[in-house]
Order: sequence, then C-alpha cells, then structure tokens
Amino acid sequence: MVRAPLVNFRRFQITAPWPLVWTVTGLFLLFRSIVAAVRLAVFAVRHWRAWPAVALVLLAVDTYRSHGWWPHLLVMGVLAAAGGVWWWRARESFHRLVVLRAVSVWRRLWVYRRQWHEVMSLCGLVKKYDGGEKLPELLSVRCTYATDELVLRMPKGQNPEVYHKAARDLAYSFGTRHCRVFSGRPAAPHRTGRLAWLLRLVDRVRFRDRPRHVWLRFIRRDPLTRIVKPLPVPARPDFTALPLGLREDLATYCLRLLATHVLIGGATRMGKGSVIWSLLRSLAAGIRSGLVRVWAIDPKGGMELSIGRALFSRYVDDDWHRMADMLDQAVTRMRTRQRALRGKVRVHTPTVDEPLIVIVIDEVAALLAFLPDSDVRQRITQALGLLLTQGAGLGVLVVAATQDPRKEVVSVRDFFPTRIALGLVEKGHVDLILGDGARDRGALADQIPRSAPGVGYVLLDGQPEPARVRFSFIPDDVIRDMAATFPAPPEAQPEPVDTPAPVKPAPTNGNGRHTYRPTPPKQAAPLLPPSLLNALDLNGTTNGSDPR
Repeated sequence: MVRAPLVNFRRFQITAPWPLVWTVTGLFLLFRSIVAAVRLAVFAVRHWRAWPAVALVLLAVDTYRSHGWWPHLLVMGVLAAAGGVWWWRARESFHRLVVLRAVSVWRRLWVYRRQWHEVMSLCGLVKKYDGGEKLPELLSVRCTYATDELVLRMPKGQNPEVYHKAARDLAYSFGTRHCRVFSGRPAAPHRTGRLAWLLRLVDRVRFRDRPRHVWLRFIRRDPLTRIVKPLPVPARPDFTALPLGLREDLATYCLRLLATHVLIGGATRMGKGSVIWSLLRSLAAGIRSGLVRVWAIDPKGGMELSIGRALFSRYVDDDWHRMADMLDQAVTRMRTRQRALRGKVRVHTPTVDEPLIVIVIDEVAALLAFLPDSDVRQRITQALGLLLTQGAGLGVLVVAATQDPRKEVVSVRDFFPTRIALGLVEKGHVDLILGDGARDRGALADQIPRSAPGVGYVLLDGQPEPARVRFSFIPDDVIRDMAATFPAPPEAQPEPVDTPAPVKPAPTNGNGRHTYRPTPPKQAAPLLPPSLLNALDLNGTTNGSDPR
C-alpha cells in the first residue's frame, strides 16, 4: 500500500489537518510578538532619557498642525528670557545644568556616536563572533569644562587591560591628546540630611559594582598647564582629606594622611617642594593649635625647609647624629603610645595632648644610601624601618621625598602605602614608585615636561588606575607669611648627647682566652731636663706653695 506524501508539490496540497497548521502558526506569531514587545520595553527603559525629547517633538508637531508657528516663537522667547535671568543670577548652576548637558548631547551625537564603529574597529576593540561583530556599547557621555567622561560596556571576552593599551590610540582618534581609562566606578558620595536614607538606597543601585563597565576620560582641555595657586588654609585639618592641588577633571585633590606614610618621588626641580609645602599649608591650623607636630629633617643643609622653620616643632639640617637622635626619639614616642593604647584602640586619634607627629624628610636617599658614617646610617635605617612598619596606626607618620626610588638607594621604599610620582627620568622609575604596571595603566610620569613642575600621578582610594594631578605652588613669601601666622607651639627638644665610642674587645691568644697586657701609665707632663727642673724649684715660694 502506497501512502500519499505529506506535501504534493505538483498540486501544492497539504494533507495535514488545517486546524493544526493554523494553531502552530498562531502560537509562533504570538511568541514573536511577545519577544518584540519585550525588546521594545527594554529599549525604552535603556533610553529613558530620550522620553522628554520625544514627548516635546510630538507636542511641537501637534501644536504646529493646530496653531502654526507663533506658539513656538512665544515659547522660545520665554525660555530665552528665563535662561538669561538664570545665567545672570546663578551662573554656576546654569552652566552645570544647561550648558554642560547641551555640550554632552552634542559631543555624544557628533563626535563619538558618528565615528564610533570606525574608531573601535581601527583601535582593535571589536570582537568577531558567529559571523558578526561585537562592539563596545556606548552608554553615556558626561562633559565638564575640561573633560569628556564616557561609560562603555565591554563585549564578552575583553578586560580593561585592552583599553589601557589602546588609550593613546583612542585619544588621537577622537581628536584629543590624553585618554585616561578607569575600570572602577567612583565611590558613592556621603549623604546627609533628611532624605539621606533615600539617596543612599538610590546610590546603592547607581554605584553598584559593574565589572563589564569601563570609564574613559578624554582630556579636551588640559587644566594642569597653569600653575595652581595656594589653596585656602582649612580652619581645622581633616586628616582624611587634605586639599593639596587640582585634578585633571578640575576637582580638588585631597590626600588621606591618617594612618599612612607618604613617599614622594621626582627628579630635580620637578616639584617635590610643592607637595611638601602644600601638605604643610593644609596642616597649618593644626600646627598652630598643637594638634599636629611636624619634625623636619633637611639633609641638604636647610636649602628647602629652613624658610619655614617656625612651622616645625623640631628641626635638624646640619648634624647627622642629631638626625639619628630625632628618629630614635620618634621611635621612643611610638613605643610609649603602644603601651598606652594596647588593647584599647587600633588607630590613634590626634589630640592636643597626644598630637599627630609628622616627620618630614626632604631627601631620604641622603640618609639611607649616601651617608658617610656607616654607624649613623645603620641607626637611621633601623629607626625608619620601625616607624614605617609600626607608626602609622600610632600617629607617628613619615613623609619622605627622593630623587632615586631604586631599592638599593631607598631600602624602605616598600613600606610606604601612599606614593606620589612627579616628573621622573626613566620609565622604570614609574613602576618603582607607584607599583608594577602603573605605567601601563596610564601613569606616564617620565613624559612630564620640565615646564610643568608639580604635575604628578597618584593613586586614589578604590581605584587601581593612577590619577593625574598638579600640586599648588607655594612661593617663598607665602611660606614666610604662613610660618609667621601659624607658628608651632614651643616644644622641649632634648639637647644632643655625645655617643661614647665603642670599646674595642680585648685581644685573645687564639684559644678564646684573653691575654693580659699591661698598659704603661700616662704621664701628666712631658719630661724636662734636670737644669729646668732646678730652675723651677728656685722659683718656688718660701711658704711651700706651688711655683708661679
């Protein structure tokens, strides 16, 4: 028995029942409709910022059809007048909320979106998969006066290191000279006020960790080419955020000094003094009140720090032994605090009675590698090692500067948690200061020109990528005025004590036993001939007293 085929191609007849065919077709179309609706909803949610613009366009078209052009002209005149008043009365908020947002929209559409596929392909950031291309997705563009911050979603199979390597290519492709890559989102701001609990809930979602997101910061106008003027002196220093300079995104760079040590590395005349004096300026109010005690060591004979002598509770610049004694006294102070705080707290809280002690060393390499006296050099190395390994939590901090960060020169380099890299001479010095791979992540400290002293790279909290900053320049007149206005309270500084010479061990005869060798007695006066002795006796007095 021969069965009829399912489909008769000659007559195009289907022997299957029609209700089953229509049911399968209807279910398939229903499924495709649901998928399309879900995709449309996801697209609308992702582009929620475009809703007001779409609504305004639809409203403008409907108004034009009903009333013509005159309502649009009236609305534009009212908006222009309101914008002019807003710009006149509150210029900063007008620029932040209107001008910068308009610039962001314009640069997103014209500069980045228009050539996005071309640039990503030429820079090697496009992935091939299943016969198609996977591009990094541009999520948002936020412009400031100097920078453009882009948020990308990486395609699967990429990591931030790829964007670090392509940073320079991306910068020149989009018409800038610098591109900074960040793999972590900035920390959530500190919220205060009645609605702080609600804002914290929003920040928990807004600032959550997104491993596939990358932040690109293009420097449209470099604000670090100009000298940063001295920042105002805080009324009370905040040891977790001391203002020292300006970042490349025009934000104030604040250093966290509490419970850390700071190492400053840079070539000659590249701004190490700017970092030190900016730090002292931010601590000036605490220095005058006694909350901070600065002990300064200037191995260069006072050429850098002596101009602000009144700011220092203790100061040495001309005696290696006194420098070693100062560090030994700091270790003694640290030991005393250890015994007092043991079992009570883990981090010392500065007070006037127990102030924060900051030891400033202008050129630490002179003490650790080039000191002629080996015994004093050994004392200084041991004291610095103890302070760097134990003093951070006890309020005894070290701020040191050096020109050569090599291990054989600065043997205690690895004990500094916070590091600042100014203009350096060699590429390898960048990783020695900031850590391995810092230059690959964008810290081009060896390319800082000589005409830009005070520009450097630092590591911010919560971000593995270094940030580019410029420290404020403090002129000599400002330093003298600061020393006269914020002098340190007097502190009893012990006098230097002469260290007795080490006693040489007695010689032995080879079997471990000491050999007794009598020492000839020392004569009180040189030997004289008898004729002179008789002459001195003749000049004696009759009452038996000593001769004249």
